[in-house]
Amino acid sequence: MTYTEFMVFVMEMVGTIAFASSGAMVGIKKNMDIFGVNVLGITTAIGGGIIRDLILGITPPSVFRNYIYVTISILISCILFLIIYIKNEILSSQFLERYEQIMILFDAIGLGIFTVVGINTAINMGIEDNIFLLTFVGVVTGIGGGMIRDIMAGVTPFVLVKHVYASASIIGAISYILFIKLEIDNILSMVLSSLIVIAIRIASAKYKWNLPKIKK
Repeated sequence: MTYTEFMVFVMEMVGTIAFASSGAMVGIKKNMDIFGVNVLGITTAIGGGIIRDLILGITPPSVFRNYIYVTISILISCILFLIIYIKNEILSSQFLERYEQIMILFDAIGLGIFTVVGINTAINMGIEDNIFLLTFVGVVTGIGGGMIRDIMAGVTPFVLVKHVYASASIIGAISYILFIKLEIDNILSMVLSSLIVIAIRIASAKYKWNLPKIKK
């Protein structure tokens, strides 16, 4: 494994942990049992990657050939479930007040990392000049799992109704592509672009940035 491959793997693991935590927390809040919590944790972590691989013609998707992503997702989901199962007082009103902040942080980290990982996967397949496809693949990888999670949890996908979400992913994707075109080191480009997405997501939540919508 080369240095670049190792660093990409580390980023994927961080993103997997963040998104699995996000999904598991939604399941816990929705009062799901341990199976449901695991399903949401796994789906959030790997859903976007599966969609990406199918678009790029990678079959079977990489998550079915390397079980580490599903294993980590299950482990994180079970740990969170057991912690809150044993210490149920965590679900107090004080915790619920901070729930959205925790979700935003997890989602921001996962969104930033998986956006650039998705593009990097496409580039490694020789797709470098199709900027639209690279951007689309990056955004789908970033938001796909979260959208599936929200639908399974019975709520309108977060990306469609609240704060700047997909827009942050698009900006990060374009930034990464631009850095690559400028021949900036790949890992540095991935880290910088991820941080851009994370910063935009957290700032949009803190300062209540929203895209225009029709008010009833």
